[in-house]
Formats: sequence, C-alpha cells, structure tokens
Amino acid sequence: MVVGAVLAGAPTLAFYHLLDGLAMRQGENEVSASARRFIALAEARIGRAIATLDDLAELGVASCRPDHVEALKRANFANGSVKEFSLVSPEGETLCSDMETSVGNRSLLASQTVPVRPNLALDVVRIGDRGQRFVRIRRPAATGPNSIAALIPTELLIPQTTMQGAPVTANMRMSLADGAFVDGRTATVEGRSADRFVSSQLSPQYGLGVTMSMPLSSIDTQRSELNMLALAVSAAVVLAIIAFLFLLPARRRNNPVDEIERAIAAGEFIPYYQPIIDIGSGQLAAAEVLMRWRKRDGTVVPPAAFIPLAESSGLIVDMTRSMMRAVRDEMGPVLATRPHLRLGFNLSAAHFVDDQIVTDVQEIFEGSQMQMSQVVLEITERQPLDNLTSARRIIAALQGLGVRVAMDDVGAGHSGLSYMLKLGVDIIKIDKVFIDALGRDSNSTTIIGTLVDLARNMRMEIVAEGVENFEQVVALRDHGIKLAQGYVFAPPLPGSSFRRLIEATDARREPPASAYASPASPLAAAAAG
Repeated sequence: MVVGAVLAGAPTLAFYHLLDGLAMRQGENEVSASARRFIALAEARIGRAIATLDDLAELGVASCRPDHVEALKRANFANGSVKEFSLVSPEGETLCSDMETSVGNRSLLASQTVPVRPNLALDVVRIGDRGQRFVRIRRPAATGPNSIAALIPTELLIPQTTMQGAPVTANMRMSLADGAFVDGRTATVEGRSADRFVSSQLSPQYGLGVTMSMPLSSIDTQRSELNMLALAVSAAVVLAIIAFLFLLPARRRNNPVDEIERAIAAGEFIPYYQPIIDIGSGQLAAAEVLMRWRKRDGTVVPPAAFIPLAESSGLIVDMTRSMMRAVRDEMGPVLATRPHLRLGFNLSAAHFVDDQIVTDVQEIFEGSQMQMSQVVLEITERQPLDNLTSARRIIAALQGLGVRVAMDDVGAGHSGLSYMLKLGVDIIKIDKVFIDALGRDSNSTTIIGTLVDLARNMRMEIVAEGVENFEQVVALRDHGIKLAQGYVFAPPLPGSSFRRLIEATDARREPPASAYASPASPLAAAAAG
C-alpha cells in the first residue's frame, strides 16, 4: 500500500510543481506583456500626434488666423487620441486652439526633448491645480517663433483593461527619461514589495518608461485550484483519455471551423445584394454584396454568426474567393449588357497580408462577362491594416486592373482621415452612426460636410450607409451626397429578387451621372420625393 501510494503520488507531486511553476511564469509574462503593451500604446498615439503636427507645419500653420485655426480643427477630427491642437508661444502660453473654449489653466510639470526628434519637446502638463494630466508634444511652426502643440490625456496612454478584457489591477508608473512622473495607477493589493512580479519597459523613441508590479498573491487563487487539480490528476488523466477517444469523432463533426470549410466546398455561402441608389435621380447605381449561409436544411444564417470566426480562422479569404465566383456566375449575364452597374465585395485585413487578392480578382473576373470596372472592393475601417505601405501597394495593383477600391465604415474605426488618404481609395462610405445623428448632432453634420469637401477635392465618390428614413435622404441630398444605401430603399435582396429589380429599371434607365451612377429604378419616386 505504501509503495502504491508513493508510485501514485510521485507523478501527482511532479505535476503539481510543474503547474505551480507555470502559474509563476504566467504571472511574470502577464506583467511583462502589460508593460510592453502600455509602451506600444503610448508610442503609437504619440507617433500619430507627431505625424499630424508635421502635416500642420507643412500646411504653414503658424498663427491664430481663422484658416490656421480651421486647420487645427480638421487635425483634431483626424486624430481621435488628441484632446486639443493649439498654437503655443515661446513662453509656453496657449495662444489659440481648435477648441472654442479654453480647457483651463496649464501648469508645466516636466519637460524633455524627444530622442528621435530633438526639435520636438515632450511636456507633462496639468490643467488646473489638481486637474487632469496631459502629455503635450510641441514642434516649431513653419515660420515665426511659435510652436504647434498636441495635447494627449495621459489616461489614453494607459490601457484600462488587460489583453483578456479584464480591468487592470496592477500598479503602474509612467515616467520621463529623467524619472519625472507622468501618470500612474495604484491598485489596492497586499504583499511585500519583494514578493511581487515587476517589469520595466522603455521607449527609446520618445524617452518614456513604464514600470508594472503585481503581488504574488494575485495568483493565489490559481495556485489553490492547481492543488485540487494535482490531487485528482492521476485518475482524471485516465478518464480524460477514455472520454477523449469517445468524443473525438463527435468533436470533429461539430467543429465550427470544419463546418465552415465544408460549407465553402458545398457552395452554401450565397450572395445577397443591397442596392445603392443615386438619391438625386432615384436611379439604381450599384449594390453591396453581403454574404448569407444557406444550410442544407434551408436555414439562412446572418453574417454576424460566422464572419468573425471566418476572419479569426483565416477562412475569410477562401470564403471571399468563393463569393466572387458565385456573383460572377449569377450576375455576369445580367451585368454584361449593363456596364454602368457595379457590385462591391467586402474585404478584411487578411486580404492584405500578401498579393493573393490581386491574383484572385484577375483569375475570377478577367475574361468573364463581368468587367473589371464593375468590381468594387470595400475595405472596412473597423479592422486596422498592420502594414499600410504593403496595403497601399496591393490597392494600387488592384486599381491597375481597373477595379475600384472603397473605404467602408469611415469615421467609426481605428483611424482618421490620414489613414484613408494614405491608402488612396476611390470611394468612401460614411458609417451609419453619422447618418443616424443627422439633424440631432451638430458634430455629425460638420463631419459629413468635411468628408464631402474632402471627397470633392480628392475626386472620390462618397456613399452614405444605413439610411433609414426620407428625412435623412433629404439632408444627405442637401449636403451634396449623391449615393446612399439602406432599408429606406431596400434590404439586402437574394439574387433572383435583385435581377428582377435590375430588369424593372431598364425601362427607366438614363445615362449615368457619375462614375458610380446607373439606371433609373422604381425606387426613384420615393428617393426623389
């Protein structure tokens, strides 16, 4: 019995030490990863602010003239991390800003030059006696003694949640290169300072340092659970192996990724088409292709139920390729005699990892009844592109084929106007959130006006998404927007219904008014009224 207990206990004890060591390493890795994440976030937001300041300097912003103040306002709109863009005197006094009212008295707490840009200063500023702290980046204006500055709340440089989405509970201190305090967070934790996980990270670019600490007691719950697990591991492993052998076939059958792969091979993902209307003439201009999953039992599944999994698993590329072929075969004969109509396909960030999307578009549409000029590829702004230079090169290659490229969900994603302009797209689609706020929010009206002016100056088309009532149609038309889509015109239609809609418009078709315009529609009376 003793020998049996020893033989049974030895593997359990070894397993316990293994898991305990794993818990310690996870604690260390969590603190280190959090510190790196804080630094990366600060570098990204400060770097973006510096790029915007450089753009303002190139525009010649150097005074409080109305046109220079307007340039500061536009910069604020394009950079969501910056609280205020301003003009600062050599003595550090704020002369004017993009805001109509002052954010309060400023106290300079610390300052240093930016290591990679000695002509830039990075200040720690406090608003009011005990107010909020900000990081202020100053660079010389193009002319004169003044500087242009960007004010970033320090709380935006400090993530509020962990990478798992939970609140950050560790202690954190951010400082300048000389140790001057920028901001931090103190969690209520127990444990001696020596009994802590600690990690320090430094940004050599901007001279910022971050120190994170978390007590060992933060993993006590995990250790306790491991003790219970270790006591039962010997029997559990045997039972788990038996259960695994029995359940493996069923797991393979029910694996959602495998199910999506099977559905792609079986052609179960089908296209739906949401019309895009010229609200000036009421003509049918184009359509956005939206995906639906029609299962073998006839059930139709909406995209929200499978697109996130397809994107995370990498199957979205195969799915898009299958969808393009299906649209080509279904709508090719219809579009062959209607070169003014265009169809838009949604792309994700996975399509810009390499040049495969260029090859796919060429192989699928070249020589088909559907011309390259009838293809629009929509990039969502809700998913950031990791490499803008590579993405711009791929977009240029697609445009070289004759394909047009649109930026979807403009204004509701990760980036601002500079992001959109760097990609060199042909069409921008205003997100539904701004359309819903028309007439109720002056900021939305200003943003839409700015986008219309930008599109006109950059020779880009502009489309309004999510239009749901005729008051919005009238407001968009008053803003000079020609193209819109939404349930006020039609929901996404299956192929047969969309073909009937196209055929019904042929009798009313007029010459297209723009590069994206198309024939008249029975919806004309409603849209024009």
